[in-house]
Amino acid sequence: MTAQPEIYFEDFSEGQEIELGSVTVDRDEVLEFARRYDPQPFHVDEAAARASIYGGLIASGWHTGAMMMRLLCDGLFLRAAGMGSPGLDQLRWIRPVRPGDTLTLHGRVLTAKASRSKPDRGAVDISYKAFNQDGELAMTFQAVTLFARRHPGETT
Repeated sequence: MTAQPEIYFEDFSEGQEIELGSVTVDRDEVLEFARRYDPQPFHVDEAAARASIYGGLIASGWHTGAMMMRLLCDGLFLRAAGMGSPGLDQLRWIRPVRPGDTLTLHGRVLTAKASRSKPDRGAVDISYKAFNQDGELAMTFQAVTLFARRHPGETT
């Protein structure tokens, strides 16, 4: 978080679209991540990956999630008065992500609700979609994030 956040709970509204940036998938990073955390053959061995149902090397879904987390940080969280998240739901890896793909993350606010018991914060439920360079859906997830209120106790 920056010294003085730019974004607070009050800055979110139902239906709001959020553009969170793009990242290009690097082959060496795909291999490094998979060797350490998800060493399945189609993530770490190019010959085995070519012979698999994927027809080539693909990023681990967990690596894709980590790249999306970086986009969330750079595109939102590091500028916001974020207070963490109780978790995410409906995580889906829709399409294989390959080295050289460029993924773009979009968010849509589903709800923004001020806390009744803790007037210093509110919960924002956002649906996220990651698309590749061809506009094809690659990954989806939904997450609730807590944000501090700019003026705790105000009603919205």
